[in-house]
Amino acid sequence: MMNQNASIYVAGHRGLVGSAIVRQLKSQGYTNIICQTHSDLDLTNQLAVKTFFEREKPEYVFLAAAKVGGIYANNTYPADFIYKNLMIEANVIDAAHQNGVKGLLFLGSSCIYPRAVEQPMRENALLTDVLEPTNEPYAIAKIAGIKLCESYNRQHGTDFRSVMPTNLYGLNDNFNLKNSHVIPALMRKFHEAKTADDSHVEVWGSGNAMREFLYVDDMADACIYVLGMDQTLYAEQTEPMLSHINVGTGTDVTIRELAELIKSVTGFEGDIVFDRSKPDGPPRKLMDTSRLASLGWQPKVSLKSGLEKTYQWFQTLESSDIRA
Repeated sequence: MMNQNASIYVAGHRGLVGSAIVRQLKSQGYTNIICQTHSDLDLTNQLAVKTFFEREKPEYVFLAAAKVGGIYANNTYPADFIYKNLMIEANVIDAAHQNGVKGLLFLGSSCIYPRAVEQPMRENALLTDVLEPTNEPYAIAKIAGIKLCESYNRQHGTDFRSVMPTNLYGLNDNFNLKNSHVIPALMRKFHEAKTADDSHVEVWGSGNAMREFLYVDDMADACIYVLGMDQTLYAEQTEPMLSHINVGTGTDVTIRELAELIKSVTGFEGDIVFDRSKPDGPPRKLMDTSRLASLGWQPKVSLKSGLEKTYQWFQTLESSDIRA
């Protein structure tokens, strides 16, 4: 287990997952948390990262920093997505090794798995088929991060681990309708429809596609659990070149069920209209979480409870706070 006085660097502390990790660390009594804004530390700058690690000497690292975006952004800026994410993870992981970091946790994405992967998605499906074309550059960068961790472990005896989250939502999510994910997008739509007393809310697709959602504070708890796990136990439950762990709930809902839940949580009283001319996306995306369950971790926050917490927080935002 990590000592509660250990110095812990959270890269990406302002993002959805990074901010949740900071909240969870503080709630669990960790007192020496290191955070740097992008203006203070550009993680794509190798010299800056090297200098930072030499100065701060963190004992543990949560690598939650990444360039992220939806389908439009991934299609429009593929070079940015692969370059910036490769640079961030390569610089941080190598600096962690060079400065004797005791443990590092790299956060990936469920998009690392093939487009036509069998459901639920198991860890051993990695690199077994072609990726989804719309986010392939981002996925390849995340796969490279996993393999960096595994390769440093094999060559240098480091203790670098990786987790792959399912769809996340919660405090500090992005509610900008141009590039947000499904929960914040629907939550904002229903909230604004209620405020405007609209008769209906339009939802893309048939509503039949199935998705899995994990409250971000549960994800943060899982991250701390995995990094703090005994190294022997972690090694026994993984493989040297297949060491990543899925994190999710192991259950999914239809988009129709999700929309009905968000309608209830926001208090919207109109109708839900599904626009079947819009795409559904893959029919199902569900994580196999049996590996993490066998290691003793389970999520705590139900989807309804997580949506209620998120909506309470969303209502405190000003229009200028809704991230682009």
